[in-house]
Amino acid sequence: MVTNAPQTRGPAQEEGAAQDRSSARDRGSRLKGPERRELLEDAAARLFAQHGYEATTVEQICAAAGVSKPMLYRHFDSKQELARRLLERRRDELATAPLDEFVRRPDAGSLRAMTDSWFAHVEANPDSCRFLFRDITGDAELEQLQQELRHRQRSADVALLRELAPGIPEHELEPLGEAIRSTLYGVALWWLDHESVPRETVVDAILRLTSGLAGVHTPGVRE
Repeated sequence: MVTNAPQTRGPAQEEGAAQDRSSARDRGSRLKGPERRELLEDAAARLFAQHGYEATTVEQICAAAGVSKPMLYRHFDSKQELARRLLERRRDELATAPLDEFVRRPDAGSLRAMTDSWFAHVEANPDSCRFLFRDITGDAELEQLQQELRHRQRSADVALLRELAPGIPEHELEPLGEAIRSTLYGVALWWLDHESVPRETVVDAILRLTSGLAGVHTPGVRE
């Protein structure tokens, strides 16, 4: 049986890693408050996406952001508060991204622009979107928050269905809203793992599915 021996780093690699850590610390110490908060959120999002919330430590977040633990606690009371801030901010910004398109053109013709705007936001924020979309474990309060955020998204989708497809029976709106929400999250996660797929392709797929689910005519879907 062939086994892989653990890799060891030589002096040059150790020196390079030390320089990277030092550079990160220097960068973190020079930033202003809002910039440092954003740096911490970006570092946490990356680690939560890679390892999950439960497996990520405060020490790892501080090391990735290049700040000390006391500095982190000046901005966030705990890892949980940092995660809550990250989840709420990403959900709110993700929900806001398509609204301008709907306000500009409140009919089914705006669906392509709205869907494209939603996926563009996912593309620009892959780590925090992965954290938002995947099931969180290890913290009951965060699990409850995630369910609440999903409820908000479902409610927004139901409201949109009422506007664009008023003929749908009321008792079908809630399950249809959940079908759209869960499909969006699932396709987004799949797409983030298949970077070679153009955004236009997933937008077309969602529009085609929406047309079938809700009976909404969506012009512009490529045949």
